[in-house]
Amino acid sequence: MLERLRRLIPTPQQLHDNRWLRWLGPWLHQPVLWRWSRRGVALGVALGVFFGLLIPIAQIPLSAAAAVVLRANLPAAAASTLITNPATFGPIYYGAYKLGAWITGEKTLPTAPEAMEETTFHEDASLIERIKALGQPLLVGLALIATLMGVLSYVVISLIWRWRVMRRRRARQRAVERRL
Repeated sequence: MLERLRRLIPTPQQLHDNRWLRWLGPWLHQPVLWRWSRRGVALGVALGVFFGLLIPIAQIPLSAAAAVVLRANLPAAAASTLITNPATFGPIYYGAYKLGAWITGEKTLPTAPEAMEETTFHEDASLIERIKALGQPLLVGLALIATLMGVLSYVVISLIWRWRVMRRRRARQRAVERRL
């Protein structure tokens, strides 16, 4: 399974040839950006998840730039931005809007056009004003979800990595003890 995942991760040459990442060219050759370490991978995934959830466009260039600055694993940062894709975009943003509306205490907009006509919420508002009303709850919800999921992904990957290293050490110690 690990081998399958490694085939999906972009190579340094693929990222270097990407037209959106060309401006990072001089920094893309730093070995620390390609090292598979616990801290680097966990931070790379956290950055990718954060930017993938928070920003609807240009996620990969922003997460790659943050990975270069913070010296995180660049392929993990680029690949983990795919948490939002056409299949997950709608539910994530709808959930973020509902969460933001609940936190800010704003009324949520009705979803069906018939319900919009019957409601008293912004009854006289134009379509542009209704779209603007989505702004604050959506931004609050996205910021909260992106931050929490970024931190959670860092912690989970660090714990799993540590658990696997400890398990391998114990297996090696048992093998040595058996030989004695």
